[in-house]
Amino acid sequence: MLPPPPVAAVRPRVTTAHGVTIEDPYHWLKDVGYPKVEDAEILDYLKAENAYFEAAMAPSATLVDTLFEEMKGRLKQDDASVPQVDGDYLYWWAFQTGGQYRLWYRRPVAGGPDELILDETAEAAGHDYFRAGTLAISPDTRLLAWSADTSGAERFTLKIRDLSTGTDIETVSDVVNGGVVWSADSTRIAYAEVNDNWRTFRARAHRLGDDPTAAPTLYEEPDQGFRVGLGRTQDRKYLLIGTGDNQTDEIRLVPTADFDAAPMLVSPRQVERQYSVDHAHDTLWILTNDTHVNFRIARADPATPGEWTTVIEGSDQVYLTGLTSFAKHLVIAERVAGLDQIRLRTYAGDDHRIAFPEASYTAALGSNPAFDPPLYRIGYTSMVTPVTVFDYDPATDTLETLKVQEIPSGYDASRYATERLMVPARDGASIPVSVVYPVGFPRDGSGPLFLYAYGAYGHAIPPSFSTGRLSLLDRGFAFAIAHIRGGDDLGYDWYLQGKATQRWNTFHDFVDVAKGLIAEGFAKPGRIAINGGSAGGELMGVVANTDPDLWGAVIADVPFVDVLNTMQDESLPLTPGEWPEWGNPITDKAAFDLIHGYSPYENVGAQAYPPMLITGGLNDPRVTYWEPAKWAARLRATRTNDALLLLKINMGAGHGGKSGRFDALREAAETYAFAINQLG
Repeated sequence: MLPPPPVAAVRPRVTTAHGVTIEDPYHWLKDVGYPKVEDAEILDYLKAENAYFEAAMAPSATLVDTLFEEMKGRLKQDDASVPQVDGDYLYWWAFQTGGQYRLWYRRPVAGGPDELILDETAEAAGHDYFRAGTLAISPDTRLLAWSADTSGAERFTLKIRDLSTGTDIETVSDVVNGGVVWSADSTRIAYAEVNDNWRTFRARAHRLGDDPTAAPTLYEEPDQGFRVGLGRTQDRKYLLIGTGDNQTDEIRLVPTADFDAAPMLVSPRQVERQYSVDHAHDTLWILTNDTHVNFRIARADPATPGEWTTVIEGSDQVYLTGLTSFAKHLVIAERVAGLDQIRLRTYAGDDHRIAFPEASYTAALGSNPAFDPPLYRIGYTSMVTPVTVFDYDPATDTLETLKVQEIPSGYDASRYATERLMVPARDGASIPVSVVYPVGFPRDGSGPLFLYAYGAYGHAIPPSFSTGRLSLLDRGFAFAIAHIRGGDDLGYDWYLQGKATQRWNTFHDFVDVAKGLIAEGFAKPGRIAINGGSAGGELMGVVANTDPDLWGAVIADVPFVDVLNTMQDESLPLTPGEWPEWGNPITDKAAFDLIHGYSPYENVGAQAYPPMLITGGLNDPRVTYWEPAKWAARLRATRTNDALLLLKINMGAGHGGKSGRFDALREAAETYAFAINQLG
């Protein structure tokens, strides 16, 4: 018999803002020493929740094991990437049978033995969590700059490895986040560091052999809402120092041949203007939304980088999402009617799109490190097509298949069907929905449905393939992705329509999609398992409050559910930079009222809730652990029924859950087992 769930102590805490009283009886679950979590009472409570999770899932152990073995059986144990040329070497990664982590290799193009440059398995030994960050080979090919996170806190340690000996010769910094860039002469490395509040606030350039703590600062960002990131132009002539928030960009250039040169500002920041920069043929190529919501492409002389001349106008029909300037082509990523496109444009102005074989798919430029490649590497997938790697030959306009994701236990695409629906929203918008289901799935509402969405930050969820998902389909589920507003699936304005003051569109879209799928016969109320993570977990919290009767199970991963309190706490890592996304409830009463009206934690009601599985990570710097913990505690204390409610906090991981590929699969198996059990 399942023991009673943990009961969190209620400790009254009342604050007032804009004349409104806010009760936060579980505020004590936030450790005052955060980011360190050492309060014994808090840790004991979280451990008790984890013990309850284990007890509740114990009867499902056989199902979890079965699902895990199915998912594991679909993974090629000794999988490897397709080698890619970068200078004088071919580079690739590979897994060993049974290995949780990758091994990284290279081999001379001219011929020679394989060379192991990084063994993630060896580096992960002794750590409960391990995630490799950046791997960057020096221009002279003698050194490897690599970083790793061993806690899930996303503070990476950056090291320099001598590839002739395989030993690390320097530790540059232990608070790095993001990419790194080598100087052209291989003597210096540029990187960005985070501060105590996990804000990437400065770029530094370390000279090998010098004291890393004395590395000069290339740029430091004074605005607490902006974060710094590094990149490099495709021709490798410039280091890019970008800074910005969710709606505004500012970029500086530093020649890779001279890291001591003063950074050159491309164009000063303008609120709500975004831009990115590449360089080829003594020209800056710029992608920006300054004149059209779906962006335009412009060019500029590096001598006058702020004077932009339009090359491709913005369009209501074509959403420009990416730009890379290679030697022979501008390769442009686009989205038309929600469908990915890749366009090649010569510098003389001739262009064409690459044709792909299916009506609904996702495609993107893959790893293409060379400036003047003869072929372009492209990744491709669909809801029923395993991940495929192509090389595209622009001379012949043909795609060569290099690799199709192998599924050792077998896969028969004819057993599954997929379709793309347009579901009407309550305000007249049409919401795209990608659905995959087993052939013969009953369209009378009797089947179970698993519905996923994200809906924030302009992040589209593509209609891609999943081997793990097959375990649901083979048990009679349909699986749907709701391309709701807040993502940019149908263009940048699709994102804006779900942002800040229009946030309720995101929540309404999801509910309307569910009702539309019910009308199409994919499910009945109470026969839908829903899932979202992070900002998608916020979505789960809102719709659990507003429409609990629709859902048979709610799975909220690292959910952003304490929105009002978090957005009023300037000391938290992401808060100042998040105000453009959600609104600033400190200074703006309208934003306060809006967030107060939907924030899942504040709006838990005395009503029956569906079964719920909530996850979090103790070391998560993005959605802090106390958000899901407080939410679960309030749900237990307030709801009027006793449906199963589980909270699982990864005590040694962060935002992405466990790090090893098999550990991550087991967590996915737990999620699916929960959905299967709750939907019968």
